[in-house]
Amino acid sequence: MQSSAHPAGATPGVPRLAQHFASLEVQNHAARLGMWLFLSTEILLFAGLFVCYGCYRYLFPDAFAQASRHLDLSLGTINTVVLITSSLTAALAVHYAKEGKNKTVALMFVLTIAMACAFLVIKGFEYSHKFAEGALPGKYYHFEEVQLPGAPLYFTIYFLATGLHAFHVIVGMSVLAWLTVKAIREQNFGPNNYTAVELGSMYWHLVDLVWIFLFPLLYLI
Repeated sequence: MQSSAHPAGATPGVPRLAQHFASLEVQNHAARLGMWLFLSTEILLFAGLFVCYGCYRYLFPDAFAQASRHLDLSLGTINTVVLITSSLTAALAVHYAKEGKNKTVALMFVLTIAMACAFLVIKGFEYSHKFAEGALPGKYYHFEEVQLPGAPLYFTIYFLATGLHAFHVIVGMSVLAWLTVKAIREQNFGPNNYTAVELGSMYWHLVDLVWIFLFPLLYLI
C-alpha cells in the first residue's frame, strides 16, 4: 500500500524523468539552462529601466538629488537587510534539500516568505507617505518641497521601478509557497532531486539582486 505522502509512482528523493529527456542529468541541465535564459530576460527588463534612470538623472541631476533626499533612508536600509537575509534562508533551503531534510527546507522557505511580507509592508508604508506628501508620478505630482524640473520624473521612475520589483517579490513568494507545500506534503527532495528548490532560490536571488541596484540608485544619490 502506497503512502499518501507521495503521489503514485513517486519515490522520495528521486525525480521523475520526462519522456523527452535521455537522462536525469540532461533534464536537470535543461531546467537550469531554461531558468538562466528566463533570468536574463528579467535582467534586460530592469536594465532598460536603469538606462532610462541614467539618462534622466544626467538631464536633471539637481532634481534627482533633492528628490532622493525625501525618501526614507532608514526604511530603505531595513528593507535591504531584510532581503539580503531572505537570500540566506533561500540558499539554506537548497542546502537542506540536497540533504533530504524536507521539513527544514519548508522552514527556510517560510522564513523567506515572512521576510518578503515584511519587505512589502515596509514598502507600503513608504508608498502611503509619498501619497500623503503628493510625491506622485507625472501630472499627479504636487510635492511642495521639491519643485525643480525633473522631480516628477524621478518619482515616476521610483514608483515604476519599485512597483515592478514588488510584483516580482509577489511572484517569488508564490513560487516559494508552492515549493513549501511540496516539501511538506510530498517530501520528495533529496540529494538526487533538488533542482526545483534550486531554481526557486535562483529566482529569489534575482529579486534581491535587483533591489541591491535599486537601493543606491534611488536612495543614495
